Parts: sequence; C-alpha cells; structure tokens
Amino acid sequence: MFLITGCNGQLGRELSARIPDAILTDKSELDITDFNSVQDFVNRNKIDTIINCAAYTAVDRAETDIDIAQKINCEGPKNLAKTGRKIVHISTDYVFDGTGHIPYTPSDMPNPVSVYGKTKLAGEQAVMKYSTEYIIIRTAWLYSQYGNNFVKTMMRLGQEKESINVVSDQIGTPTFAGDLADAIVKILPQINRNTSGIYHYTNLGVCSWYDFATAIMNIAKSKCQVNAIPSSEYTTAATRPFYSVLDKTKIMQTFGIQIPHWHASLINCMQQLQHM
Repeated sequence: MFLITGCNGQLGRELSARIPDAILTDKSELDITDFNSVQDFVNRNKIDTIINCAAYTAVDRAETDIDIAQKINCEGPKNLAKTGRKIVHISTDYVFDGTGHIPYTPSDMPNPVSVYGKTKLAGEQAVMKYSTEYIIIRTAWLYSQYGNNFVKTMMRLGQEKESINVVSDQIGTPTFAGDLADAIVKILPQINRNTSGIYHYTNLGVCSWYDFATAIMNIAKSKCQVNAIPSSEYTTAATRPFYSVLDKTKIMQTFGIQIPHWHASLINCMQQLQHM
C-alpha cells in the first residue's frame, strides 16, 4: 500500500491521479512532525511505501518561519524514514548555492544559501540516516495545472498587463509535475538497497525565468511584453541560486526513464489549463 503525503500539492495531486488506490494525506489527516502519529498511521494502514510530497515551500517566508520550516522539511522526513518503510522523498535544487556553471550531479557537494535550502538538505540527510531503501529526488521550478505556480501566474498577467518584468540571470529548468509523477510511478517497483540514493529530475533543456515567461506568453498568444531585468532589481528575502541546472543522467540510466524537453511539456500543460 502506498501513502502519499502532501496530497493536495502540485505533485501530490498528479501522483494521486496515477496511483488511485494510494492513501492520501495532507496535514489535516496526518501530522508528519509527530512521530507517534506517523508510526501508528503507517502500521494501521499497512503502508509499505511512502511518497513524501509534504514540504514547507514558502521560500521567502522560511527566512523568518525557521522553526516551522525545520519541522516540516526535516523532522517530517525523519519521522517518515524512521518507520522503516520504503520512501520516495522530494527535495530541491535549493540545496546548491547556484554559483556553478555546469549541471549539478547528485554527488556534487550541497551548499544551501537559504533557510528553505538548509532545511530541505537536513531532510535529505535524515532520510539517508534512518532509511535503508530510499529514493531522494531533487527537482526544480515545478508547475502543473494545480495550485499556484509561475505558469498560471504568467498566463493571468498576460491577460491583465501590457508588460511585465522578469529576471533573466537565474538559470535552471522548469519541471512539469505530471512528468515527474510519471517518473516516480516507474521508479516505485525498482526501489531496493542497490538503487537507494539521491537523484535529479527536471525536464530537459535550460532557460532563464525570462525565457520561461516569454515562452508562456508566446504559447498563450498574449500581447504582453516581457522585459528582462537582473535579480538586483527584484529583491527577495531569500537568496536564490543563480544557476541550478540539474544533471539527470543517473535517474535516466538507473531506471530507464525518458525525460521530455521543458518546452514540449509546457505546451502540454498549457493545453490542459486552457481546457479546464
């Protein structure tokens, strides 16, 4: 039996649609920061594999909400791992400082520069310490037809504004949550001690947030002008990695996964959104 935590998030909802018999929980059904509750829930429901999509993802708010971010992003994964079940744990490109210029591999040394990144790294370390059969997947720039995300914001602004400013010096790769969910479903039967480890998954290709926004406007046939600005003109509480492209070679080779290009997946998602 599969347990999906964080079931109301973007990835949780994509996974729920693909694993219809999974047990779904959000914070109202299961408090992952309470070990006794987690242990009891897992035993009672005969869970054998946990997919942990629960996370504190408010990157800027985490800079002051340190205790809550730590509980959800570190204590939560630790409690789930301590149950002894197989676990797929979702992590982030924010574990890197973003000062590199070549794609980060899973074995590259993390160096988070934000509270969010530090708590997510601590969560990874807890999973590795307490679990024997685990898959940690770092991803980035997640979007889908669900919830609030960059794609939906840009589509709305494209209808409301004549022009918008978007940073052009932060480089990475968008990830369609549906593609990541497909990859996880393929990985689930292959989790064992030999495959346990850290993996990277985003769509293929590289772009800036400006490139991403421009592509969204083009696909939506919006007349909204996208202006490129440096990050120095868009101040945020948390420091963002300037370069966070992730190397996907390991996940592709280990599990036989084919990954679509970000632009093709963006078209796919926006077509779904336009028919909703």
